[in-house]
Amino acid sequence: MLPQPVPMNREPNRLGKALLALHGAGAHRVATSYLGGIGVIFMLHRVAPDAGAAFAPNRLLEVTPQFLDETITLVRELGYHTISLTEATHRLQAGESRERFAVFTLDDGYRDNFTHALPVFARHQTPFTVYLATDMPDGTAEIWWVALERAIAATNQICAHLSGIDHILPTRTPGEKQTAYNRVYWHLRRQPEAVLRTEVKRLAKEQGIDMGHLTRELAMSWDELRSLTAQPLASIEAHTAAHFALAGQSAEAARQDIARGLARHEAELGKRPTHFSYPYGDPESAGARDFELARECGFVSATTTRKGLIQRHHAQAMMHLPRLSLNGLYQDRRMLEVLLSGLPFAMAKPFGLMGVD
Repeated sequence: MLPQPVPMNREPNRLGKALLALHGAGAHRVATSYLGGIGVIFMLHRVAPDAGAAFAPNRLLEVTPQFLDETITLVRELGYHTISLTEATHRLQAGESRERFAVFTLDDGYRDNFTHALPVFARHQTPFTVYLATDMPDGTAEIWWVALERAIAATNQICAHLSGIDHILPTRTPGEKQTAYNRVYWHLRRQPEAVLRTEVKRLAKEQGIDMGHLTRELAMSWDELRSLTAQPLASIEAHTAAHFALAGQSAEAARQDIARGLARHEAELGKRPTHFSYPYGDPESAGARDFELARECGFVSATTTRKGLIQRHHAQAMMHLPRLSLNGLYQDRRMLEVLLSGLPFAMAKPFGLMGVD
């Protein structure tokens, strides 16, 4: 998923307030039978206790173990069957719709998936999939969004090089840090990813942040991944090697990134992945060419970050399945109930909002 800067306070944003309003009106109860589809693939990244930091621009990528627990409980109360990604894709392709299903997936390969998420899934006997970028356990992945956050958190002022111009930005208070993060983040997002990463590495180095150390801190090791694969509930699937947006690369470079990830995965874990998730996964990061690349690589399915529930017609869209994000902005049972009804996606689609598919 492409990180998005978030407000510092914990009050619901406009979308959150709209979801709560729909819940209060009871509209989701009527919509579910018409728009709820046949299942949902949840997308997560990190699962960890809330540290309560005032400046936490990547909070949307984190949910607490308590909210994961509540989500599993809720979907079962609503009649969903929690099944593996492989079983879900088999059902979708076979046209089976005995009951709605829920699949849990986690992107990248963070250590907290092992330390905090696994115990929750085990307690509920719920299958889950980790989409692994293999540079994470190799210690060479660049978790640039966290590096940018930490660089800004560590100082009272940064000098950002943006399109060849130096910008001195104050970062004394949490509010100033958030403003600086937003400005740097959104400017760099519009640049080629190599330019983005180069500038973030420079900012991190200025603050004494070792990108390799950061990766080793946050990512699972290969030994931890081997322990995870020994768990009957867990499956480890593909997410490239270096976690670059495929659409920003040449076809050959994108193919090589996928192939390198597959080779490392098979060498370390002894199994070739059959499912794939596109890095970032939004329409600007993965498109028709990349869907065809995934097909050529022999994957059974590939997931995006385009928002939506699984409908029967997705049997013809196995290389670009939508997911429903669980993130730190919407850790509220009521919001989740409305999202699972499908109503927000139906309302947003005519206007091209929310990246729905």
